[in-house]
Amino acid sequence: MLASLRLGVGASDLHGSLTGYLCAGGTAGADNWPAALEIDPGDQASLRHEALERLYRDCRAELDDPDLGFEPLLPAADAPVARRGDALVEWCRGFLGGVGLAGSPTGILSADANEVLADFGRIAASRFDYGDDEEDESALGEVLEFVRVGVLLLHAELTRPRASARHSVH
Repeated sequence: MLASLRLGVGASDLHGSLTGYLCAGGTAGADNWPAALEIDPGDQASLRHEALERLYRDCRAELDDPDLGFEPLLPAADAPVARRGDALVEWCRGFLGGVGLAGSPTGILSADANEVLADFGRIAASRFDYGDDEEDESALGEVLEFVRVGVLLLHAELTRPRASARHSVH
């Protein structure tokens, strides 16, 4: 459905952008997040509005899921591995852009979280080579699981409450 909206950005890229924005503490809500991510949905037809609000609600729910059920939005498992791999690269690009647009101070991250962001940058700059379907499928699965767990780590670190000024209680 997202692809049919013709937003000028692919569904995986869009989901990555929203996920990065939410992980980094972006404050826009379900009704105005496209503007915060500098995406112009154009005609505000109800289909576009409903689809974008649903994407927001689903993404927020997955990030907040206590069972860690988050999954990047990629083409279905029966799609060619090259298409899914390219979509994962787009997803990582979108994620990094969303983090940047949220304006979150990433300097407060742990060394592990900083390494995850750096690895996402390497994935976003990648161009995968494909040759053996079975090996490619396995490798994509490993990278996808790394991304999934990395997102959950970043979300936990970037949205945790910050320690406020210490107050003495006498």
